[in-house]
Amino acid sequence: MMDSQEKVLVPEEPNTETTAGTNNSAVEENNAATAETTDEVLKKVYKTKKEVVERIKEIAHGNDNPEKEEIDNLKTMFYKLHFAEREAEMKAYIEAGGEPEKYQIQPDEDEEVFKAEMGVIKEKRARIFLEQENQKQENLKKKQEIIEKIKALTTSPEEANKSFQEFKALQQEWKEIKLVPAEKANELWRNYQLYVEQFYDLLKLNSEAREYDFKKNLEIKARLCEAAEKLAEESDVISAFHQLQKLHQEFRETGPVAKELRESTWARFKAASTVINKRHQQHFEDLRAKEEENLAKKTTLCEKVEAITKEEKKGAADWEKATKEIIAIQAEWKTIGFAPQKMNVKIFERFRIACDGFFGGKAEYFKDLKQKFAENTEKKKALVEQAKALQDSTDWKSTSDKLITLQKEWKKIGVVPKKTGDLLWNEFLGACNHFFEARNAANAGTKNEERANLEKKQGIIEQLKALIEDAGENIQEKVRSLTDEYNATGHVPFKEKDRLYKEYHEVLDRLYKELNISAARRRLDNFKNNLKNVAEKGSNALDSERARLMRRYEQMKQEIQTYENNLGFLNAASKKGNSLIDEMNRKVQKLKDDMNLVYQKIKAIDAECNENEDK
Repeated sequence: MMDSQEKVLVPEEPNTETTAGTNNSAVEENNAATAETTDEVLKKVYKTKKEVVERIKEIAHGNDNPEKEEIDNLKTMFYKLHFAEREAEMKAYIEAGGEPEKYQIQPDEDEEVFKAEMGVIKEKRARIFLEQENQKQENLKKKQEIIEKIKALTTSPEEANKSFQEFKALQQEWKEIKLVPAEKANELWRNYQLYVEQFYDLLKLNSEAREYDFKKNLEIKARLCEAAEKLAEESDVISAFHQLQKLHQEFRETGPVAKELRESTWARFKAASTVINKRHQQHFEDLRAKEEENLAKKTTLCEKVEAITKEEKKGAADWEKATKEIIAIQAEWKTIGFAPQKMNVKIFERFRIACDGFFGGKAEYFKDLKQKFAENTEKKKALVEQAKALQDSTDWKSTSDKLITLQKEWKKIGVVPKKTGDLLWNEFLGACNHFFEARNAANAGTKNEERANLEKKQGIIEQLKALIEDAGENIQEKVRSLTDEYNATGHVPFKEKDRLYKEYHEVLDRLYKELNISAARRRLDNFKNNLKNVAEKGSNALDSERARLMRRYEQMKQEIQTYENNLGFLNAASKKGNSLIDEMNRKVQKLKDDMNLVYQKIKAIDAECNENEDK
């Protein structure tokens, strides 16, 4: 890529006393001398980093002055290839089954060599720059001496013919001396042109020789004008511009033409130069516009990567989705051309840092996920061992409760790698199935028993319904006897349990309501009936309920003792005292009734526990 800051040379309109431009001419001479870097060098495509490194080595250890444009281009090309190569390595690693969090960027020997050679070039450029500055000062001194010599020749008109060969030698010496300090170039060139033209104007050559010299110079300048005009047809704008600089150099170094032709000859050459310069200027304006457009596109891609990096990822799926988006953005980046030179490396660094930040975050996430997988795997392995330890148990009720608890814990544990998770689940499920299949086989005979219990309980319900229609004597004893018999009857088929429960309690509610059976007895019957549901939760549930009732029983016992002690201190002589004693006696009796109900509930729990142990 050409340096967009390269100066465009626009020839100046000469005055009637000059053969070339004035102020800008000397600057053009310096620029033309330094514009040695061609677009062919900058357009060269490097397919590998090693090719770039080899070129850098040639520049670092060669004798030529390293050109900044080429160095910048090589640097950009190297890191573009370097970044693409690193992306390809990571993608290949993941596609081969590697885990992203384990991927590590390997040291790049080419990059180390590249950096080292760039350091050599930097030192070399600094040294050459200093040498060039010194050489420019020497050249300035030499050209000033030449000007003084030509100036001296112009002071002796009568000696001009004799001094012509010396004058031509001084002109040749001037041509061979190249760069001078830029700030002195214009003034130096004006002085040189002034005294050269003064010498020609004073020169008293014979008519033939003078005309021949003017004619020869006119032919050369006409050829240069034609060459400049033909450059308008050159498709490569950069090449045309560089060729024009060489034509300008030759035009300036060619001697004068006849005075009456000087202005027209220069006007023709200037007109051809203007066409090329405008094309060159337009080319770089278009290039700068395109580079600015590329910079805007690349900035947008940087912002997209930075936004994706900041987004919250809730799981591996989110990270994989974001990875595909980043890779797509990287592919799009490669399709975009160069940004402006001063921003090209900076925008690439921003993009690289954003991508590295994303992949670094991804690696950290999967590292943490792997640790979590390991913890979850150990937890599930522990549950598998517990399930295997219980799979041969014949304590059907207790072991069922324990296995169900283990299954609930299993669900609470987070995910593990699929392959490991499937193996552990199969082991865990196998242990659970082994136990439950054995339990089902052992309890196969209970189905007939449950069906018999269903028929028996249904019969009891029918008897209770009959009591509603024909109560008879000792109704409460009959109801109590039937409810005791109902509660003593074992389990029924599970699918019939809810329907039977509802029907039984509807009958009891009608009996209690219509026959005024005591509320305490009703509560006890309800409690006994609910014990079946409590028992299904496991022996621990029955133990907890019994402990609660025992605490309540002891509390009531203590309250009754307190009331009875207080009664001994009361005097029943007064009407008020007698009323208070009656109230306390009623409370004591109420407590005793409630305590008896609690006691009956405790006995019911003990009976249920004994029944479960017998099964």
